[in-house]
Amino acid sequence: MRERMTLKQYLLVAAAALLFALGVLGVFLPLLPTTPFMLAAVALASRGSPRFAAWIRANRYAGPAIVNWEREGALTLRAKITALAMIAASAAIVWWHIDYRPLAIGVTLGLACVATFLATRPTPQRRPPASRSADSRASSGSGGDNGPDRR
Repeated sequence: MRERMTLKQYLLVAAAALLFALGVLGVFLPLLPTTPFMLAAVALASRGSPRFAAWIRANRYAGPAIVNWEREGALTLRAKITALAMIAASAAIVWWHIDYRPLAIGVTLGLACVATFLATRPTPQRRPPASRSADSRASSGSGGDNGPDRR
């Protein structure tokens, strides 16, 4: 029989769900970040509902990035390039639309700090568990197509 959730756990799960939803929106809206919301969602869900946290980590879109960050503090090269391109686009939009130059300079400096932080993160050394098992199946010769020369 399951234990009843406390009010604190309900609030943590609700906050985690909200942050997860904001992270999903961030995939489609250029100025809304995805990764920080997803990481915060996992952190809150871990305290409120380990099952919800496990579901977020297992999500095929957000999960690998979260697991890489939790294990190694690492970002994939694709994630870095995408993030840095979006930061550059955001900086261009700031300079195009903000006439008050001290504000534009401040925002650009903030974006530069974030870009520097992201660019200096390592790339993942390990593959997520699902990829490892797929590679081991392919290399052992069982299951899957091993290439065009297989007969």
